[in-house]
Amino acid sequence: MYQKTVLDNGLRVVTSAMPHTRSVCVCFFIGTGSRYEMPEQAGLSHFVEHLCFKGTERRPTAKDISETIDGIGGVLNGGTDKELTVYWVKVARPHFSLALDLLVDIIRNSKFDPVEMENERKVIIEEINMSMDSPQSRVDMLIDEIVWPDQPLGLDVAGSRETVSAIERHMVLDYLSRHYLPGNTVVSVAGDVSHKEVVDAVHEALCDWVDGTPGIWSPADNNQDAPRLVAEQRDTEQVYLCLSLRGLPHTHPERFALALLNIILGEGMSSRLFQEIRERRALAYDVHSHISHFHDSGSVNIYAGVDSNKVEDVIEAIVNELGKLRDNIVLENEILKAKELGKGRLMLRMEDTRSVAGWTGGQELLMGHIRTVDEVVSIVDAIPASELQRVAQELFVTDKLCLALVGPAGKEERLRKLLKL
Repeated sequence: MYQKTVLDNGLRVVTSAMPHTRSVCVCFFIGTGSRYEMPEQAGLSHFVEHLCFKGTERRPTAKDISETIDGIGGVLNGGTDKELTVYWVKVARPHFSLALDLLVDIIRNSKFDPVEMENERKVIIEEINMSMDSPQSRVDMLIDEIVWPDQPLGLDVAGSRETVSAIERHMVLDYLSRHYLPGNTVVSVAGDVSHKEVVDAVHEALCDWVDGTPGIWSPADNNQDAPRLVAEQRDTEQVYLCLSLRGLPHTHPERFALALLNIILGEGMSSRLFQEIRERRALAYDVHSHISHFHDSGSVNIYAGVDSNKVEDVIEAIVNELGKLRDNIVLENEILKAKELGKGRLMLRMEDTRSVAGWTGGQELLMGHIRTVDEVVSIVDAIPASELQRVAQELFVTDKLCLALVGPAGKEERLRKLLKL
């Protein structure tokens, strides 16, 4: 259960009572991310998030900020994605007020000191270098680039060395003024704390935060009429591959059916991909799938790391499993198993204050409404086999296949011929 209050300045406050816990998690979700950037600004959202931890007027240094939380045994972190930025603190219940005060301080009062900015620029470039050196991270970048080419949704959240090097302080301040606004923010709190206590504290801290008109995101170009492939040849022990298909937006009514299909396909050790590719044929150590949802797009992504001599075998096996889901009704016992897996993992996550605050805050920010766990469980229980096949038939088609590979992948012509459902 949750409660929601909207303050006069448009700031949404959502709380979830968890009286059995000893912790409180406070999350600030801000409706901005990498797809809100122009191409020349790539990485700006991520840069801003990093800089918010580098010092305020009251806490002048990054050490002052970290010691505030370390000194009470809490956890402080942030993250930037394509459509949201989040800052969160998890602390013992007696330190709720301090946790809220710290988050308000770094979001409203960060100094964006020019010296700290130059230092953090170097850190982020090293982060980018690290991702470029990691085949697993690199294939994740490449698949987005070919699913959404030449558009913000396809760019890496961290940006590139070139764009990060070109970000100036006035760009940071302008970005804050356009996106860090109360009407574009959700404060989500979970733990042994009352809704009234949270609302009163947030109102006192942020009632003077003036609202404005937030920046807009760039619509996705989902047009694709033929398979796409990109291979980055590298001298690695394995070939890291990602095969992707178009998915569904956040609010699509069949997204729960797609989530169930994903469980059957590649989530967990009993999934079809794991059983066929690892257990039966011993072609890979790691093979799995996951889905991504965005405002107006989405993707289904299948990952594997394989020996260079087995790349074609693995691609054929993946395509074959996709075809089976599209062409054949899934048996009820397999559907029941997948439903129980999905529901069970969801319920287990909801024992943690961080997960609960993320569940409510993320839904409120991205979709404008919150489904409870019980509502989701009811929806999942009601999904019939016919809906699973209908979604698979709509999404698992040859023209929407994309394949990215990093490593000694072999001839692209041979690989491209395998992209047929």
